[in-house]
Amino acid sequence: MGTLKPFLAVALLPLAILTLVNCGGDGGGSNTSPTPEPEVVTREHDDRTFTVAEEISFAPLSEELAYPPSPPTDVYYGTYQGLQGEAVYAFEAPQDWDGNGLIMYTHGFRGEGEVLDVSIPPIPWRLAVLSAGYAWAASSYSANFYDARAGLEDTNKLALEITDYLETDWGVSFDAPSQYLISGVSMGGHIAAAAVDSENIDTTMFPVPYAGSAPFCQAEENQFQWLGDYPRAMTEIAGYGDRDYSEFQTLLGDYDESGSVIIQAGEMLAALFEINGNGTPNWANPINENGENLVEIAKNLSGGERPMFDEGFNSYWNDVSLSTGGADGTVAGILAGSIYDNQDTEYRWTTGDITLAEQEFNDSINRVSASDGVNALREDGVRWIPLVAGDFDVPVLTMHTLGDMFVPFVHQQLYQQKARDNGNEDLLVQRAIRATGHCAFSFSEIVTAMTDFLTWVNADIKPAGDEVLDAEVVANENYGCTFTNTSPDAAEARAGLPACSTQEQKPKR
Repeated sequence: MGTLKPFLAVALLPLAILTLVNCGGDGGGSNTSPTPEPEVVTREHDDRTFTVAEEISFAPLSEELAYPPSPPTDVYYGTYQGLQGEAVYAFEAPQDWDGNGLIMYTHGFRGEGEVLDVSIPPIPWRLAVLSAGYAWAASSYSANFYDARAGLEDTNKLALEITDYLETDWGVSFDAPSQYLISGVSMGGHIAAAAVDSENIDTTMFPVPYAGSAPFCQAEENQFQWLGDYPRAMTEIAGYGDRDYSEFQTLLGDYDESGSVIIQAGEMLAALFEINGNGTPNWANPINENGENLVEIAKNLSGGERPMFDEGFNSYWNDVSLSTGGADGTVAGILAGSIYDNQDTEYRWTTGDITLAEQEFNDSINRVSASDGVNALREDGVRWIPLVAGDFDVPVLTMHTLGDMFVPFVHQQLYQQKARDNGNEDLLVQRAIRATGHCAFSFSEIVTAMTDFLTWVNADIKPAGDEVLDAEVVANENYGCTFTNTSPDAAEARAGLPACSTQEQKPKR
């Protein structure tokens, strides 16, 4: 690798002068009204407890990857105190590592179970990082659910204190890292992006001077806007807008035990799509204009016209994207109120000027507002859901599949717009991958992205990326071809997806 460069939930009291009150002619004294105690806001998540898994060991990369060869490494693991309780740490370093740069890995959503497992990055990610001479460390976080706050605070604490834990638990001594980086996927991508955003740097309990971030397929606070907008649009367009939103799952149908695959379509889906003989929805075949319009609404909400959308919509990831429909907007108790708000959402199935039918739809759909102060600044660290505001001053490289129906490509467009609003778009490189599924990257796509990211951070050689805001560019049939792996192995894994043509692509960023 070579040498590396080295909520505020404050009650806004009225600006009133506390008047001194004289008590007759006895010389007086003074009375003041007692300062009211600030309101304590609690949430369901505060009472949850989690348990560390019994087995937290893991093997060095060289024992898991026969080819290509990986450098010899040492692995360490243990527990430490996190924000919500005990957490698991994992650490792997080249055998000649002594503080030559540390990359924190942030894992994605792991459900709502009580057990906290060791977090191990994907093999290609580890290969790229370790081959470049870096060590990596990862936290289980001290809580499951979508607790990105615990994820960020626990990861930052681990970054600053990992060498202490290693010396205490394992008797090994390392120099403090000369450089800190961060990278993650899905919810972990949310955490990695938030970690370098200025507000979170200012409010975290454990500030880490990250020199760059590589968030992949990242979610963010707008994920919960998408997960509310799409099912509400389905409810209205299917003719069930007069039903309480909490009935959504009953109207939608039954899921399998995993809670991610619809095994029996309900009456709402039957009003819009063909139902297969086994009872599952055939997303590729809307049965009427309402069904066709819903497909277009989903497309526009998730990033607009682009390759791979149809294939993603027609996959089980559409089932997954609807699996939280009907939820109350508290993100399963992570918040004390509802974050969802569609007062300003415009639902469209065409482009250009809004049509009369679209206007009537927007006038009729139920509108709700987020709870006041639902995700406010805090005095004890970052927000319950840390914001990704696009306000950063270090290199950031992202990657996202175009057909992701769960955490859609629109997040990349929102991120780019925020970066432009902050004037730091030159520090953001984004790559579109022609695949369906969530975080469905090939081995080489991950290795290439991480290698290019590290080169950018250390040699100041900015890598190429894709334009994400120009609708004409994104709609091109060859969009995403530049960084998508077309090798036989990747092509086999993505069989049935449209191949790139020989047509010249639009210029990339």
